[in-house]
Amino acid sequence: MINKIARSVADALVGIQDGATVLIGGFGTAGIPGELIDGLVEQGARDLTVVNNNAGNGETGLAALLKAGRVRKIICSFPRQADSQVFDGLYRSGKIELELVPQGNLAERIRAAGAGIGAFFCPTGYGTQLAGNRETREIDGQQYVLEYPIHGDVALIKAERGDRWGNLVYRKAARNFGPVMATASKRTVATVHDIAELGTLDPEAIVTPGIFVHQVVRIERVATQAGGFKKAA
Repeated sequence: MINKIARSVADALVGIQDGATVLIGGFGTAGIPGELIDGLVEQGARDLTVVNNNAGNGETGLAALLKAGRVRKIICSFPRQADSQVFDGLYRSGKIELELVPQGNLAERIRAAGAGIGAFFCPTGYGTQLAGNRETREIDGQQYVLEYPIHGDVALIKAERGDRWGNLVYRKAARNFGPVMATASKRTVATVHDIAELGTLDPEAIVTPGIFVHQVVRIERVATQAGGFKKAA
């Protein structure tokens, strides 16, 4: 019997190795798998390469992982915002490596990994420092830069509902990078707020099929910094 429901966050994160590449879903505070990030801090893996749209907010979530000294390199699109003081301090002191990637390129590089694409040409970044020394090519009169896929050892994502087979449904903008990260990783761990009985999720509404998911952990709904679910008055 297939049952991917983990008893706890700690159980779901067993086996993540030092030096792993970890894809973490989320866009700002929307869809951030905070419980899994906190669990990764407790789990103790070090020298990680983290892929996320941002580089942490405030002192919690991804910022807490950075502050704990567990991340060697971060690949992201927006490393600096008003409350990115943890990343700023680490970067300025040379304690973390940054690979800055335009947002569309980041999403497509992750998607390419899941789709089995070896590399692709993209116009974004051509003629800038972001292109680095990568190969360029003119196609139909436009210049392109060669981009490579981003594969993950593990993806940590947040969904709304799931079942014991690992099928996932997301909530609005919290969906963001979760689906492509699930396909691009050797292993995917997802948190959900509700565990559905097998067969009750509408197949047309399932965004991430269970074949891409290895562990599912149910978490409680909590209020987030950006609003989210409000506490009762």
